[in-house]
Amino acid sequence: MDKRVKFDFEIHFTNGGGIKGEDFRLDILGNDISDKALAEYIVSDMRLLMVGETKILNKIIFEEVHKRKPVNESNRSELLIDLSHTIENKMASSSGTYINVPFHRYKEGKDLSEMVLDHFTGLDGIVINVPFFETLAITEDHLKHCEIRNRAVLIHTKWARNWNTQTYFNDHPYLTEGAATYLKNCNIKLVGIDSHSIDRASGKTRPAHDILLAEEILIVESLCNLDLLPEDGFTFSAIPPKIHGVGTFPVRAMAKLKQTS
Repeated sequence: MDKRVKFDFEIHFTNGGGIKGEDFRLDILGNDISDKALAEYIVSDMRLLMVGETKILNKIIFEEVHKRKPVNESNRSELLIDLSHTIENKMASSSGTYINVPFHRYKEGKDLSEMVLDHFTGLDGIVINVPFFETLAITEDHLKHCEIRNRAVLIHTKWARNWNTQTYFNDHPYLTEGAATYLKNCNIKLVGIDSHSIDRASGKTRPAHDILLAEEILIVESLCNLDLLPEDGFTFSAIPPKIHGVGTFPVRAMAKLKQTS
């Protein structure tokens, strides 16, 4: 049987006054919901401003068929999806999920402290699926027929399943030079991948890094959880510390799903 919650509430405003509600009822997922989650829902649903203290009173959970879309803490937390690996002890700077800025390849390129914040956060995102068991080489043909201009392009290869194994660092999925050139010409904002590097593991050259970072197109490597994202309808953020003289560093990468009515 579906679960619903019945409660009273008091909301006080920081500029004076307040409102009260009695016998308010909502559908919920699961068997319970916290007072904090209920208060946040009421404030958001009523579009209240200048909210100060909130109180949830006389809360009762009971069984009843749902009458509208359920509200629950998990609904809110699912809007943010963590795309970062956990950094363990004894890892180097290019471990976990990390970002590369121009200084990583170019002495005169901008370092972490010189990149403006809008390079790192709130980027309109798109996921492009190229499973590693189909090919390791991601070419421009995989990127065509996708709306990528001015977006963060996240390449989902399923390679993250090899995380924490030696296989992860061996022959992994990568962007070809042609793919990197195509992304540059399409004026993307950032490219991310769920493998160890966007460049091929073998060889001494790094053409994808060179081509993209020369145009201040940032690179995020070793992403995870890309399978939890829709193809689009989200924004991407990966914010590093503001460090002078550093061109690569771990980040907490995340996606924020856009709410639909």
